[in-house]
Amino acid sequence: MSLTIKDIAQMAGVSRATVSKIINNYGGISEGTKKKVLKVIEETGFQPSFSAKALATKKSNLIGLIYAGRVNVDFTHPFFMEVVTAFKKTVGLLGYDILMFSNEQFYQDNGSYLARCRHFHVDGCLIITGEEIEDAIYELVESDIPCMGIDLELDGPSSSYVMTDNINLSTKVIQHLYLNSVKDIAFIGGGSDSAISNLREKGFLQSMNQFGLEVRKEWIQYGDFHEESGYEAMNRILQGEARPEAVFAASDMMAFGALRAIKEAGLSVPEDIRLVGCDDIDACRYSAPQLTTVRQNKELLGKLAAHMLHDLTNGKTELKPVFIDSELIVRESCGSKV
Repeated sequence: MSLTIKDIAQMAGVSRATVSKIINNYGGISEGTKKKVLKVIEETGFQPSFSAKALATKKSNLIGLIYAGRVNVDFTHPFFMEVVTAFKKTVGLLGYDILMFSNEQFYQDNGSYLARCRHFHVDGCLIITGEEIEDAIYELVESDIPCMGIDLELDGPSSSYVMTDNINLSTKVIQHLYLNSVKDIAFIGGGSDSAISNLREKGFLQSMNQFGLEVRKEWIQYGDFHEESGYEAMNRILQGEARPEAVFAASDMMAFGALRAIKEAGLSVPEDIRLVGCDDIDACRYSAPQLTTVRQNKELLGKLAAHMLHDLTNGKTELKPVFIDSELIVRESCGSKV
């Protein structure tokens, strides 16, 4: 028969509250009482349940991980995998475990992230952006449960977010191409309803206008951040009467798809069309040609998200959003080191 806190309290001749305080290292207990209770615990081999500790301390040391949206990235996505790995390592050092929530049945059973978070007593949630964000995300964010977004703007009472400065990211690309006398530039976005893609497109358009470069509507196409959509978008661009000198894709995966389409059309990168991606996933260094890209500081994104969420779980609710700088990594697909 498994023992409970009540059983230990009866054996030691103390209250259940006293046992809970000793288990969870609260002060205000005499050394004699503490020794007596710890002796009973040692002799019985008692292990307090997770729920008992959570109820006693009001903290579970659990962080919920949510991949949001009807169209969501998953833990195999190269960019978010690296961000979440950095987050996991950092929150682990801060004393937390991670509980991953699924939304696979979300639209069938009207599930609630808020209800599940309360059920598991999570201390806070990390929310990874997707597309077509479900209303239940905003229900959670508007609650008192601390939430931290990555590439997702959150403005709840106990929430904040970290993301790359996506407008400046695009500016770096267009400036580089302009400095190398490349003026006819196409853009492949990650979806017209994607907040991140819209920011990168905004930076693209601002920079094109700043340098007086023509923006052709047929050269602005959209995918879904994955390779096949980049392939299809590039084919649509190539079907036009004119051909761009360069293509900037809002993700490396779409850039790889664009590269395949360019090669199948009998063209070469960078001789015929220069190509730039975004994220600097590991595959960029091994493609042929090696892909020029914009490196996001994935480790810093994960670490900052972990520390900021830790602060939110400890009552600091006035954390401003953090925007992180990026770095243009010039490789063979741009044909220049300038």
